[in-house]
Amino acid sequence: MRPLRRLHGLEEARRALLPGRGIEPETLPPALLERARRVLGDVASAEEAVARILARVRDGGDAALRALTREFDGVEVGALQVPASEIERAAARVAPATLHALATAAERVRRFHERALRRSWLDFSPEGGALGQLILPIERVGVYAPGGRALYPSTVLMAAVPARVAGVRDVVLVSPPGPDGAVADVLLAAAKVAGVDAVYRVGGAQAIAALAYGTESIPRVDKIVGPGSLFVVLAKRQVYGLVGVDGLPGPTECLIVADDSADPRHVAADFIAQAEHDPLACPVLIVTAEAVAERVLAAADAQLASAARREIIEQSLEARGAVILVDRVEDAIQLANEFAPEHLSLCIRDAFDHLGLVRNAGGVFLGAGSPESVGDYTAGPSHIMPTGGTARFASPLGIDDFVKVTSVFSFGPAELERIGPAAIELAHAEGLHAHARAVEVRWEARDGR
Repeated sequence: MRPLRRLHGLEEARRALLPGRGIEPETLPPALLERARRVLGDVASAEEAVARILARVRDGGDAALRALTREFDGVEVGALQVPASEIERAAARVAPATLHALATAAERVRRFHERALRRSWLDFSPEGGALGQLILPIERVGVYAPGGRALYPSTVLMAAVPARVAGVRDVVLVSPPGPDGAVADVLLAAAKVAGVDAVYRVGGAQAIAALAYGTESIPRVDKIVGPGSLFVVLAKRQVYGLVGVDGLPGPTECLIVADDSADPRHVAADFIAQAEHDPLACPVLIVTAEAVAERVLAAADAQLASAARREIIEQSLEARGAVILVDRVEDAIQLANEFAPEHLSLCIRDAFDHLGLVRNAGGVFLGAGSPESVGDYTAGPSHIMPTGGTARFASPLGIDDFVKVTSVFSFGPAELERIGPAAIELAHAEGLHAHARAVEVRWEARDGR
């Protein structure tokens, strides 16, 4: 393993890790910038490139989608929607063991989110009024599933199954076509297992544009969920307000806190597992003793020797990885709260006793026997979680992402008499005198004036 950053103490770790996190759209990787300029003309930033893609799809519909897919991906696509018969044939080609695993994961995700369902309620007062909430599902949701560097059928389940549990009427999937113009079999199988209504072979920012604006083939949705490339994330940010979005997920993160009770092989496995996603993944290890770090890194070296994605893992560790030495577990969790990681693993003694110290994390994995990988697939909670420090204010994808709340008001005469005067006073204080009058006329009507 190439040398990792070694950071000592909270202050050094804060200076090295906390600044500059999140989406960085100002510059593009050289290869992507060259391709964007070839397709779009002279563009200076990812934001500008995405804005041009959105405009082309908004104005050009299906024809623009086909052209952009050809120009960016080198793929010709005819019909954008994948026929149901093609989905059936794709599922039949997937290995039975994989289909069984997809079904197992979907069932776990479904059961978990059923426990989080919220119900409409109406509370009638003794004075003849009522207050309550209508908890209503969003009508149409679009799910984005990446199809580039790696395939993520699990992401289809983690987004579409909670949407179905929430009662969303229409769930559609977009995913980039492969070199043969088809969406990968395993993604189509996952769409079938999750009960997706329609699948479209389009990816990138142009897919987000299609979901936001609608085209001849792809209906406009009310909300877009799911992770993707930098262009996908920036496109979601630019269309937010026209449609809802679940968040702006960046590269995956794991922060592991380990003391001398942890099995170094388990910690090392988690450390390099998240690094294999992407060269920009961020694996961070916080230890309470130098000897712990040495044992974990030695175990990681041994596991890397046979890792299929070794090059990506090493790039991630070199660019974004770090080992931090602190004095106490409490210091480690304090730093974790400031970092607000997507995944937080507490590979320490009495992990449950320290759970109350955690304030900011997408998911917490307690004990070295709780690998993050199971959380990615079959635990039940969605693996679409906040990244880039957004766990300070955001949550994993869940039922609340697929419902909306409508408040219900009804006032009996006695109740209006009781709470109306304060409303009138506040309306006058704000200079909204017609608001006050709207209450007063009801009393006049009651008194026959």
